Amino acid sequence: MIPRVHKQGKRTIGLLLYLYGPGTHEEHTDPHLVASFDGMAPDPGRDPRATLKDLQRLLDQPLHAVDQHQRPAKHVWHCSVRAASDDRLLSDEEWADIARRVVAATGIDPDADDAGCRWAAVRHADDHIHIIATLIREDGHSPNHHRSGQRAQAACRQIEADYGLHRVEPGDGTAAKRSTSAERRKAQRQGREQTARDELRETVRRAVAGAASENEFFDRLAAAGLLTRTRVAPSGDLLGYTVALPGDRNGEGEPIWFPGAKLAPDLSLPRIRERLSSGGEGMALGPSDDGSASGRAGSVSPAAARRNAADAAWDVTPQLYEGGDESAAAAQIAAAGEVLDALAKTSAAITRQELREAARVFERAGRSHVRAQHHQARAVRRAARGLIYGGPALGRGEDGAATAMVISTLIFLVIAASRWHSERQHAQQAAAARQAAEHLWTAYRAASAIPMRSLRDRGRRLPRATLARHAVTVRQAVPDLAEGLLAESGWPALAATLADAEASGGDVTALLTCAARRRELDTADSVSDVLVWRLRRLADLPAAAPSLAAPDADTSSVATRPTERPGRHTQRRPGLGNT
Repeated sequence: MIPRVHKQGKRTIGLLLYLYGPGTHEEHTDPHLVASFDGMAPDPGRDPRATLKDLQRLLDQPLHAVDQHQRPAKHVWHCSVRAASDDRLLSDEEWADIARRVVAATGIDPDADDAGCRWAAVRHADDHIHIIATLIREDGHSPNHHRSGQRAQAACRQIEADYGLHRVEPGDGTAAKRSTSAERRKAQRQGREQTARDELRETVRRAVAGAASENEFFDRLAAAGLLTRTRVAPSGDLLGYTVALPGDRNGEGEPIWFPGAKLAPDLSLPRIRERLSSGGEGMALGPSDDGSASGRAGSVSPAAARRNAADAAWDVTPQLYEGGDESAAAAQIAAAGEVLDALAKTSAAITRQELREAARVFERAGRSHVRAQHHQARAVRRAARGLIYGGPALGRGEDGAATAMVISTLIFLVIAASRWHSERQHAQQAAAARQAAEHLWTAYRAASAIPMRSLRDRGRRLPRATLARHAVTVRQAVPDLAEGLLAESGWPALAATLADAEASGGDVTALLTCAARRRELDTADSVSDVLVWRLRRLADLPAAAPSLAAPDADTSSVATRPTERPGRHTQRRPGLGNT
């Protein structure tokens, strides 16, 4: 249940006209009163003898009983309370009780107080009510409604429990500002999937991902097609920025500008600078601050960039479980969001939408009241930068398999972030991370389908003696997991990977033990899949399976091929497009 305390207004009759009217899109049905301060207010919706003016005069009567100079400049208090989409249909009597509890909790009409404000609750849809009140008490004093929005939120959390409704995760004031109803309606009229505010927030967030300087950040905004204005002090120092969509204009035809801080708390210029100033020599990849090329797109291949990102995620994940420096952990989580943004921007169509959704929802997990020390996340931000400058990845071959590899690793990083937030009672952030993990699982299934099928085919073609030898390896390295692994449909792919690692000279028992030692295997859909990608990364094997050998051939021929890791030993041509 979501309460929203709106801006205070000056005209009671104006708000009543809206509440009892048809709505901006004829969405109001059967407007009627469900409760009022005395239970006897006239209802213009159901009583043909009552008028809106009658209700307005009743509500405003205390206002006219005090001297003009004692009246507040804006005396109309307005709060809407909306049920969740999956809640049951509440009756008028239940909405009346909810309204009374909200006005009591917010100080508008406290319990056991005969001198509270006058108010009325109007229902014009199945899923919500609006409460209108006059901010003068019956005794002529002003109500104590300080922080009424937070007080309404607390009341609704208890109402959800009492009525068995959907439990909304409590916030901590660090969420991005939601788009207004006017912005949403405008987006609908224009046929846009997102409001201008939401689109700008995502675009600015992607521009931050892996950026090393302010110049680079603003260049990315321009390249994304945004209009940008900067605010400069008389000294010449940059104080702030605003952005606008080229096609989003007001009635005078002027662009509608949004300051970064109004898009999200961490997108203000000072907060962005905290990230940019943490880079130093660790962010050398890509254009330098003066614009010279120290590494343009293509200086690292898309596959190598994905493997580097998997390395960074692998190193960070246990740190989130171990606790320790909270500001460092907060920085690592925020930087993980940059990796998701960069991965979504550069991935092929087969995974792009789910990765974008993962990045969009994980954005909420990147902010809390724990102040991030971004220099602690230099390696992860560098990984995001590598993804950007690696350029677009193909959805097949080494690119596609490396995409599956990094997504598999990021899933466990995101799950670790969810647990880190849960342990600190950051409910919204933890829920956002869990939702991002679901999107990543979907993206992983799409990315891994072809490379895992190829690995399974190779595993099925291994000689029986080789399969038996690696089954013994599994029982020695991970005895607790062995029987489950050998029964999984992914076991042939794991066997093929163990054979590749053995052929390249690796200690397969030690590698498998190391791969399985990390936490969170119990949350995996397929433990064998997870271990495949961890082993191929640890053993420095190509992410994509080598070509199939002859049906009866052993895998010793693998040892005669150099194990090439894109980006370390080979380079891809820049400028390859997505499939």
